Amino acid sequence: METNEAIDILKQEGHKYTDKRRTILDIFVSEDKYINAKHVQQKMDKHFPGISFDTVYRNLHLFKDLGIVESTEFDGEMKFRIACTNHHHHHFICETCGETKVIDFCPLEEVKSQLPKVSINTHKLEVYGVCEHCQTV
Repeated sequence: METNEAIDILKQEGHKYTDKRRTILDIFVSEDKYINAKHVQQKMDKHFPGISFDTVYRNLHLFKDLGIVESTEFDGEMKFRIACTNHHHHHFICETCGETKVIDFCPLEEVKSQLPKVSINTHKLEVYGVCEHCQTV
């Protein structure tokens, strides 16, 4: 997802456009990996000195509710990334740097064959490990 697409979603859902929200979105689009709210706050502080953690966190959860960002939890904290909207896929997530890699394989059909009497509403597959770059550092 690109920044302008995310802003369109905000407006369509009746939320105000602000420079702070655009900057948060720009951070996610440029980083394109899982990052925590503290990292976002530190980046935001360069443009908006003194921005509160609560402001960043509230916006991240709004973006999550609107499907603009995705979240996961590892290392005992919530991390976020810009939502993928181009096609159905899953992610490998580096536990060291937060980089993500697309996994185009989806195991849902196999899961359905193993659980024929259940109704599956949604699913998410995340694979965690250490990326090639972080292994060499």
